Amino acid sequence: MKKFYLMAVTLFAAFTVQAQDVVKFAPLDASPVDISYFPNKAVKFKKTDNPSPVVKVIYARPSVKGRTIFGDIVKFGEVWRVGANENTEIKFYKAVTIGGKNIAAGTYSLFAIPEKDKWTIIINKELDLWGAYAYDESKDVVRVSVPVKSVNEVIEALSIAFTTQGNVANLVIGWDKTTAELPITVK
Repeated sequence: MKKFYLMAVTLFAAFTVQAQDVVKFAPLDASPVDISYFPNKAVKFKKTDNPSPVVKVIYARPSVKGRTIFGDIVKFGEVWRVGANENTEIKFYKAVTIGGKNIAAGTYSLFAIPEKDKWTIIINKELDLWGAYAYDESKDVVRVSVPVKSVNEVIEALSIAFTTQGNVANLVIGWDKTTAELPITVK
């Protein structure tokens, strides 16, 4: 009986060790995912008197790596996912106004059509897309044209942050030597 238990334990251990070797985790993605909130740090202080989140953006952060980004890697006049890998998602925790259009609370995708002097920022209903390959213009909620600004120093990794002007949250997208701001009026 002892031999049977010893053999059963040995076999179990062998299968357990072998099963652990089966899982192969992927290395860190070249464009890691990040999240930006408005108000900034709203989630970190949620259990205090600070306000709850109003907007959350989930996006992948590709790097410049010495390349020319706008006009080359990201083509002018073409729909871009505002990041890398899956399309960028934007969640409104309450209704907002963008470009004069009321937008209900919910989760949407964020795309852009970069040009040299302006971008068209797009809020779209379609979620869970890889890039902009299956982008469907008929699912656009709003399109807003915004000017671009040049910055002196390279922003190495695509970055999204918020600034505030009264009841307007400016979603600021920055990468390479370019920034664009999308005003979002919080109701």
